[in-house]
Amino acid sequence: MAWLRQSLVLVALGCLSLLLQIQTSLSLACSSQKFTKNRLYTHCNDLPHLSSYLHWTYNSNKSSLSLAFIAPPASSSGWIAWAINPNQTGMVGSQALIAFKEDSGSMTVKTYNLVSYKLINQTEIAYDVSDMEAEYESGEMRIFATLALPENTQELNQVWQVGSRVVDGKPSIHGFQPDNLNSKGKLDLIKGQSDTSSGGNSRLRNKNIHGVLNAVSWGIMLPIGMMIARYLRTFRLFHPAWFYLHVSCQVSAYAIGVAGWATGLKLGGQSKGVQYTTHRYIGITLFSLATLQVFALFLRPKKDHKYRFYWNIYHHGIGYAIVVLGIFNVFKGLEILDPQKKWKSAYIILLIILGGIALFLEVITWIVVVKRKSSEPKKAYDGIIDSSNGRQQPLTS
Repeated sequence: MAWLRQSLVLVALGCLSLLLQIQTSLSLACSSQKFTKNRLYTHCNDLPHLSSYLHWTYNSNKSSLSLAFIAPPASSSGWIAWAINPNQTGMVGSQALIAFKEDSGSMTVKTYNLVSYKLINQTEIAYDVSDMEAEYESGEMRIFATLALPENTQELNQVWQVGSRVVDGKPSIHGFQPDNLNSKGKLDLIKGQSDTSSGGNSRLRNKNIHGVLNAVSWGIMLPIGMMIARYLRTFRLFHPAWFYLHVSCQVSAYAIGVAGWATGLKLGGQSKGVQYTTHRYIGITLFSLATLQVFALFLRPKKDHKYRFYWNIYHHGIGYAIVVLGIFNVFKGLEILDPQKKWKSAYIILLIILGGIALFLEVITWIVVVKRKSSEPKKAYDGIIDSSNGRQQPLTS
């Protein structure tokens, strides 16, 4: 059992390392940012240039885009801008929202039709804009707004920018460094993604990571590990290999499951206004039961121990419960993520294949067990039968 203890220590250290990495990566992403007035958005993008972030929700029924754009200005007296360019990919010709500090020190956000770099005058833009507001906090400026888009809009050319000066209430021209020139990209309103080179929808990405980790661990590896223990140990050919395969598979699944469980807790903590109660509680239950199974390795008595019978009930009962809850929670997670139908179909097909294999092995196992019992010789009595009373008498030497 020494190798098991060493393996579990390594797994625990690996899980701790994963947790720290997840915590660090998420704390730097847009998904960790909070807003005043309980503002919540469906998507967020870590924009790859100018240390900028975009949070947004697209209402296809109303064809409206609610957004929060965050960036540090080029100086404390500078400005930030987020814009839609209906016809091109750059700043010229874009319909912009620009935020800056007024002479009074209060933040404001105004609309600009940027026909050229030299003419930056406040005007109405091609989109109806409502709920405009600007904030300044910890060196960052924030723009909040809702834009009414043309019906059936599916994709936008987005542009964002920062500048260093505001003169007489007018933003001055921005710098022309590579970050300034490359701060543009497309925003896919249907898929909820940005095609900027190193950005992306971090919250959606983290949800997908959470889903993949949990589907692989609770939904695939643990059922396979259970099948290894139930069916391979029947065949003497696999002794004692089945035990090591079973333990390796389940410990690996537990490590991956802990990482998935941790990402789920982190996502839940960053989305206070969104609750998936059933999915969350089942996830916590799965983690607790799986941890008990890990401890079962240390509590496993020998085959001839009087408590082995009760340990078998404990280990097998919890194992089956984990498998059932794990598969059920994978489907709950698929409902929440709502991926393309092919992913749910693929998982269902995989379960059908595993179920078919299990059914086949179950039949084979019973055939082997029945044949083995019927072929076992009857035990010879260590004595003779007294014909006078029919009782067995011991043999004497």
